[in-house]
Amino acid sequence: MRVFVTGATGFIGTAVVRELLEAGHRVVGLARSDKSAAALTAAGADVHRGSLDDLDSLRDGATAADGVIHLAFGHDFSDYAGAVAADLRAVEAMGAVLEGTGKPFVITSGTMMLSFALPPGQLGTEEDVVDDSVPRGAAENAAIALADRGVRSSVVRLAPSVHGETMAGFVSMLIAIARDKGVSACVGDGSNRWPAVHRLDAARLFRLALESAPAGSLLHGVGEEGVPLRDIAGVIGRHLNLPVISISREEADAHFGFFGAAVSTDNPTSNALTRKRVGWEPVHLGLIADLEQGQYFNN
Repeated sequence: MRVFVTGATGFIGTAVVRELLEAGHRVVGLARSDKSAAALTAAGADVHRGSLDDLDSLRDGATAADGVIHLAFGHDFSDYAGAVAADLRAVEAMGAVLEGTGKPFVITSGTMMLSFALPPGQLGTEEDVVDDSVPRGAAENAAIALADRGVRSSVVRLAPSVHGETMAGFVSMLIAIARDKGVSACVGDGSNRWPAVHRLDAARLFRLALESAPAGSLLHGVGEEGVPLRDIAGVIGRHLNLPVISISREEADAHFGFFGAAVSTDNPTSNALTRKRVGWEPVHLGLIADLEQGQYFNN
């Protein structure tokens, strides 16, 4: 299958490209720079020049492909609303040219959005649909709606902690904040939970979604339902030789900046239906065991 991949040179995208190539697919990656193009060529993928804001390039890439995996997202948290809007435009542009083709279209979202839609502490499942007012909810719903217009669309909601090798998703941000502040902090008793997934398990899920996800399905890229933040803070404190402290929710925004709300979020999330729908089984290290190896603290 010829697969058009946006975000193909990112932390998760590079693993997805490798997973696809090893499975015998042909990959065409979106590249907006010479550096990205060279990285794709070195990996064995073809190059499609363009960007997330160049909707014509996205349409052309999707039209020429047998399937699309959309991973790209602007991570400028100072303009998160702008990034969400750009993502929706990209989903709508590619979805429009895929209508009536029966081709697979896999987009990316996040489990953290469920904390806006569910009662505190409730386990999120793949049957939980969010409305358009929730961040990235409109893109999810636009993709799912394509199932009624002849597209085998699916959404992969990734855990906030996608970890592996040298990065650990949002946990990498916690490490940087702990270094800067001189303490490793959690909010309250730190019993709130974040789901986690190893990036190689996540990459395999994207491939399986491309190959076999039912049209209109929601999938959860979650290897662990929820890791308590106090456990994450404890590992960070030990490896950086910093005290581990508790702060109040009122203090969280000052300590963590824009990240304060996320660090306070309880986001337990199930993967049961995902495993059943596409036969996915996470096999790589869990978050705490991976952090304990120490590589995330060497920079």
